Amino acid sequence: MATIELQQVEKKFGEVYAVKPMDLTDNDGEFVALLGPSGCGKTTTLRMMSGLETVTAGKIMLDGKNITWLKPADRNVAFVFQFYALYPHISVHDNIAFPLRAEGMARAEMDKRVAEVVDMLQISHLLKLRPGKLSGGDKQRVALARALVRRPAAFLMDEPLGALDAEFRETMRAEIKRLHISQHATTVYVTHDQVEAMAMADRIVVMSAAEAQQIGTPAEVYYDPANLFVARFIGSPGMNLVAGRLAGDAVQMPGPNNSVPVPPAQLESVRRAVGADGAVVVGFRPEAASLSAEGKLHGEVYATDMHGSYKLLHTTMNESDIIHIRADRLADYSIGAPVRFDIEPAMVRFFHPTTQQAIGQEAGR
Repeated sequence: MATIELQQVEKKFGEVYAVKPMDLTDNDGEFVALLGPSGCGKTTTLRMMSGLETVTAGKIMLDGKNITWLKPADRNVAFVFQFYALYPHISVHDNIAFPLRAEGMARAEMDKRVAEVVDMLQISHLLKLRPGKLSGGDKQRVALARALVRRPAAFLMDEPLGALDAEFRETMRAEIKRLHISQHATTVYVTHDQVEAMAMADRIVVMSAAEAQQIGTPAEVYYDPANLFVARFIGSPGMNLVAGRLAGDAVQMPGPNNSVPVPPAQLESVRRAVGADGAVVVGFRPEAASLSAEGKLHGEVYATDMHGSYKLLHTTMNESDIIHIRADRLADYSIGAPVRFDIEPAMVRFFHPTTQQAIGQEAGR
C-alpha cells in the first residue's frame, strides 16, 4: 500500500474557499475518515486526491512522489463512488474486469484477478447478471470488487454506503472494515455519518466551513473535542454544553447550587483562558452524568427517549439549557419530574465562549 500526504492543499472557486489550506497524512495501511456536514469540503478534498478536482495550491504526495498534477488514471488510486457507477449494459464479471481490460492485461491474469476478488467478496453467483438485476448492497460489492481488482496503492471512497438502507449499511460497513484489515489497505473514506466514521476509522478528520476542525482517533474526537463544533457534532446526542462562570475553583452553572469543580490539573489553564470575566462553557457527555437522589446538580425532566439498552432523559437546568442524561432502560420518570445528578469530574471539558476552543486539556488538532 502507500502513504498519502496533503501539504497545504487548498481549493478555491473564485475568492471562496471550498477547502482551506490543509495538512494531512494518511499513513500506510491507515483508514482515515473525512467527516462533516454537507458542504464542508470533504468530498472536494477526496476529489483532489484522486485528480478529479484540481488543487488551487499545495501538494499531494503518494509515497513521496508528487502526484498533484497527474491525471486520475496515472495516480494508482481507486475511487469508489456513492452511486456505484457501474456499466448497465455489461455483466458483473465484465464490470469488475473493465479496468484490467483497459490496461491491456492478458486474459489469463485478468480472470485470475477477478476470481480472487469475487471469492473475497462472495459474489460469484452474480457474475453473469447485469447491474439492473442487483440489490443496492450487491451493486456496492461489485463496485468494491472493481476497485480491489486493480490492486491500487490507496482506496478513496466517497460515501459508498449513502444510498443503502439501514440493514445493508450495517452489513457493508463490516464488509469494508474487514477488507481494509485483510488487505492492509490505505483508505480515505468520506462520510457525513458519524457512526460509520467512529466504527471504521483509525483517525477522523472532522470538517466544517471548508477546514479541518480536528484530526484524531475516534476516542480523541469524542472525549476531547477541540472546539464547540466538534463537541456538538460528534455524539448522538452531542456533548452537553452549559454556559457558566468560574468562581474560585468551580464553575457556577444556571440553577441553585449547580456548580462543577475544575480539576486541579486544569484550573490554572482555565483561569488564564477565561480571564477576569470568568465566562466559560462546561461540556460533558450524557454518560458522564449519573442520576442520584443525593446528586449535587438539579434539573427537571423535559422529555424521555427509549434507546433499547438505555433510556435518554432530556432535562432542563433553566429555560435554555437542555441536559441529556443516559439512564437505566427501566428508569421511569414523568415529564416535569425533578431530578438530581452528579457529573464524573474526569469527563468534564471546558471551552472558551468567544473563541469556542477547548481549554484545560490536550485536544488533538
